[in-house]
Amino acid sequence: MMGTFDLTDYNFYSSRVDMEIITAIVDALKEILEEDSKQEQPLFLKVADGFIMNIARRVVQEKKKTFLIGITGESASGKTVFVDNTIEAVVREKKEGIYTVVRCDDYYKDTSKELIEAGSYDALFKTGFSFDTPDAIDLGLMKEHLIALKNMETVTSPRYDFVTCVSNPDGDVKNPAKVILTEGLYVLDESLRDIMDVKVYVFTPLEVIKERWYKRAVSRGKTGEAADLQFKNVNETAQQYIRPTYQIADCIINGMVDKEYIKVITDRIMRKLAEICSGG
Repeated sequence: MMGTFDLTDYNFYSSRVDMEIITAIVDALKEILEEDSKQEQPLFLKVADGFIMNIARRVVQEKKKTFLIGITGESASGKTVFVDNTIEAVVREKKEGIYTVVRCDDYYKDTSKELIEAGSYDALFKTGFSFDTPDAIDLGLMKEHLIALKNMETVTSPRYDFVTCVSNPDGDVKNPAKVILTEGLYVLDESLRDIMDVKVYVFTPLEVIKERWYKRAVSRGKTGEAADLQFKNVNETAQQYIRPTYQIADCIINGMVDKEYIKVITDRIMRKLAEICSGG
């Protein structure tokens, strides 16, 4: 005679299996982070208490939920390099629904009129105008778009031109996906941080940031006094708005790491997760 099926037995078994998988993931990630810490330039500089367990639990128990990862750091710290190389390592085939990237830079407010009226970047900066405060970016619209993506809705992000300061509302279509990566100066601003599932801070020494920043400024039409004035402002606003978010990040990433190493360690993490979750 066939025994009756008891749902409580199934739930107990399911929970036990989940915990076994979660424990295996935690152990594997800790091993990878331990090996990473021995590198001359480790990728992970700091990981908050409970972060690894939280990631493992989400991977196993929240498979159907959208995962929003916010990545911040100072201007020219290496946020974009980290995001782009992580994606390259994780996504070998460009399948829809795996990831979507939302960049804070796309949400700068249109200031083309102010630039034209000032006549030059030098003159604009001398008026006290700043591109490096939260007010320069439409964080309200950005938050609306991120929430919509988490709710499986498609949005169109604006596109900003750093030379002309024009914001085009008809930018790029962003489709909902399993993982939403959002990066930029203010993704961990107090107006946005509450919707992030994971908060990442990219740390890079100031002297390296300065060198990178000046190289990039040339491509954006800023040289000489204009560049000097803006970098002075960049440093001051970073001290006020960005560096404090270091304290609330779930993990601190090294912005000095070679991009190939980012791919190597990311690939290793993802392969290990896939192996454990598939029972391999």
